[in-house]
Amino acid sequence: MSNAPVIAAVDGSEHSLKALQWARGAALRHGTGLLVAHVLPDHAQLYAGRRASLHDASEPKEYPDPVHDWVRSMIGEGPALPDGVRYESLEGSVPEALRVIGSGALMLVMGSRGRGGFASLLLGSSSRAVASTAPCPVVVVPHAERHAERAPGTTAPQQSAGRVVLGLHAAETPDDVLSFAFAEAAVRGTTVQVVSAYAVPPAPALVIDRPFEVIPPEGLADEGDGVPAEREMLRSQTRRLEPLRARYPDVPVEQAAVPGDPAGRLVDASRSAALVVVGRHHPRRTAMSLQIGSVAHAVLHHAHGPVAIVPTLEDDV
Repeated sequence: MSNAPVIAAVDGSEHSLKALQWARGAALRHGTGLLVAHVLPDHAQLYAGRRASLHDASEPKEYPDPVHDWVRSMIGEGPALPDGVRYESLEGSVPEALRVIGSGALMLVMGSRGRGGFASLLLGSSSRAVASTAPCPVVVVPHAERHAERAPGTTAPQQSAGRVVLGLHAAETPDDVLSFAFAEAAVRGTTVQVVSAYAVPPAPALVIDRPFEVIPPEGLADEGDGVPAEREMLRSQTRRLEPLRARYPDVPVEQAAVPGDPAGRLVDASRSAALVVVGRHHPRRTAMSLQIGSVAHAVLHHAHGPVAIVPTLEDDV
């Protein structure tokens, strides 16, 4: 159980309603509070500034916030509520306001596209900016069109298998990313599937349409017939995961080492995952960098389910 709240960033759109529902479930699973945050539109912020500067007592003290009423009605219709639900109207730009309020949060949840985005965009500018700069993990919940996309060769959307998928570079992914993935799997009572990609290609016959191979640690004997690069990556995964296995002994772990593009593999895995977890950027980037890594960028734009972008929460060097 954590005292840090889950924050749901809303703007009154259907996309942010999905984020609010997801955040409510996360707060319940973690046994913590839910803070619903709305950044006031420009006209409301201008009104507040004008009233303060003119000291006009005849004007209403507050500009009406219709999103506040919308949130109250949506939350009131739910089957269960976390303890300590709060609502805050924020001023400033969306990325900066959410960056400030996100300090100390367990996670910040938002939709992939808000009211202002073009319908064709897979990811809105605010979602991308917040995922790039927030001091806490950011979960981006995709809009309905991305959830509705079908896997190749299927006639209906695949249902989530409920596992947490962790994109892991054994030598570079920060510990905070692993800890977040295992904590999410623990509160869900589900499996962590660890996916790593290696650049050295095996024989062509093994590359074409090869599915994930999930191998338990006891299956990594030297006399196996796996591809050398794959087996070495699985061993590196196993060494890196040892502390997490000890900390979360009840969380089942599946390991997958695959050739090719890591982002593409994670997007494929997102079709049957409850959550995909990736690090925000390379550890050697600065903490205030406005960029996110190429893998996180691609997964955010194309994943078919929720994606958690996790920064380095300690010293980022």
